[in-house]
Amino acid sequence: MEQNVNFFTIFLAFLTFSLLNHPSIGLKISNKFIGKEGEWQLLRENIGVVAMHMALTHMNTVLIFDQTGTGPSAYRLTRRARGGECYPNHASDVRDSSCYAHSVEYHIPSNTLRPLRIESDPFCSSGSFLSNGTLLQTGGYANGYRKIRYFEPCDDDNCDWRLSKDRLAKNRWYASNQLLPGEKERVIVVGGKKVFSYEFVPRKSSLRHSYALPFLQNTYNKSGGGNNLYPFLHLSSDGHLFIFANRDSILFNYRLDQVIKTYPRMPGKGSRSYPSSGSSVILPLDHRDGFQKVEVMVCGGAAEGAYNAAREGQYLEGLNSCGRMEITGEKNKWNMEEMPHPRLLLDMVILPTGIILLINGAQQGAGGWNNAATPAHRPLLYKPKKPLGKRFYALKATNVARMYHSSAILLPDGRVLVGGGNPNERYVYHNVRYPTELKLQAFAPQYTDHRFHHIRPKNVSIDSVNIRYGDDFEVRFWVGSKLDEKVEFNAYAPPFTTHSIAMNQRLLKLRSTKIVEDDDGWVNAVVEAPPSSNVAPSGYYMLFLVNGGIPSQAQWIRFVHA
Repeated sequence: MEQNVNFFTIFLAFLTFSLLNHPSIGLKISNKFIGKEGEWQLLRENIGVVAMHMALTHMNTVLIFDQTGTGPSAYRLTRRARGGECYPNHASDVRDSSCYAHSVEYHIPSNTLRPLRIESDPFCSSGSFLSNGTLLQTGGYANGYRKIRYFEPCDDDNCDWRLSKDRLAKNRWYASNQLLPGEKERVIVVGGKKVFSYEFVPRKSSLRHSYALPFLQNTYNKSGGGNNLYPFLHLSSDGHLFIFANRDSILFNYRLDQVIKTYPRMPGKGSRSYPSSGSSVILPLDHRDGFQKVEVMVCGGAAEGAYNAAREGQYLEGLNSCGRMEITGEKNKWNMEEMPHPRLLLDMVILPTGIILLINGAQQGAGGWNNAATPAHRPLLYKPKKPLGKRFYALKATNVARMYHSSAILLPDGRVLVGGGNPNERYVYHNVRYPTELKLQAFAPQYTDHRFHHIRPKNVSIDSVNIRYGDDFEVRFWVGSKLDEKVEFNAYAPPFTTHSIAMNQRLLKLRSTKIVEDDDGWVNAVVEAPPSSNVAPSGYYMLFLVNGGIPSQAQWIRFVHA
């Protein structure tokens, strides 16, 4: 009898793996009418792991991974991290996280998955893409506190996570990353739970590994679970670093270890940073002002006392306000406005058009295990250039709760990939208010509708993938109708996303110095690269051509130093 049960267990595991990865379960793009509210598309019923962290690579794959302590995933590995075979019928192997894949690589064109082995626990970690497209991944929980991991994308399915021999100087759990400008590549890692410092990867000095940042000590709220974790980081076009935590912000010269400017406190009560879990973006940078106007937007968060109240089973209404502030210049003031309803645990995605999508989240509570209630099912569109009071538009609702440990990222075709959602400490599917969510969806904005096919730029080609700062490069494409006089060339830096944070996300509206239209619909354009890595840190970007508000399929380009 025991042999039959074991055989059935093995067969079921094999069947689950086969179904999840069968190539015939392909991507189904809807051809039906997509209205102004957009459309939700179910891509996969079960991806095996929670999409707590996601990152899009220049190989058109998405890295998706979870914490390693959640128990068995859908993917059993054959060998342990430290050697030795894994057996499906051994109780000790079920408890061994290294016998299961807690990371997968999602292949966008084929809608298939590939299990990956990630060593050490990346729970609530941080990340940045390097200039060569490698994802640098830092910190996490317990045996991942000080770990540094790398994933270098490939096109032959032979790449996997690599654990560095180097270690972080401090425990970086709930820290944030920013790729820094300059020819010598370096990432700054800021904060962490009860860690009021920052450091660099690779290190700047063999003598000093970590640098105190009193700003983090000053913004720490012990009774609120911190409320300054996962600080919002944005690189200003002057090369300094904007740091926001709780409700306060500074402009920081990391080269000299000096605070350049202290900004006004954001109005209102409550908090914006984790576990209050608001979100933030740097609004699109524009060539028309020389990329000099840098404006930051922060939306949502939790009410004062929400974290402790949620732990007692009371879910306070979240914040419904957003604040915008120009961080350059001398007149720095928060301009406040209201969303249609309260929101926290949300993701803010810059779309190819420069419009902001607010998606996922909850309307009550705070971040943390089972600390939130009332899912925010309906995404919001925010148009920054519209008059105050006319900037938010409600979109089509989903029936999937995407709250704690969910994420969203922009895809090369202009859709937004949405996954995750798990307020439980392990994978729990029954007898809880909000079960672990393993579905993978895409949200398709109206501009993806086939009705706009004649406007959409197609067959885009670029004369060089590697483009030096300040240089011109040529773009050739075809449109089925007359080219809009306001055609845009928008470069988007793909972020590392987790916990309502999109690290390193930015969009640049590039200058076109020449556009020539042929009679047969072909267009040749000359586009100017950003002037420096202060404006656009070196690395891979998705170049979208936007004609009449309709974006093309993105083409990958890479900004490099001479």
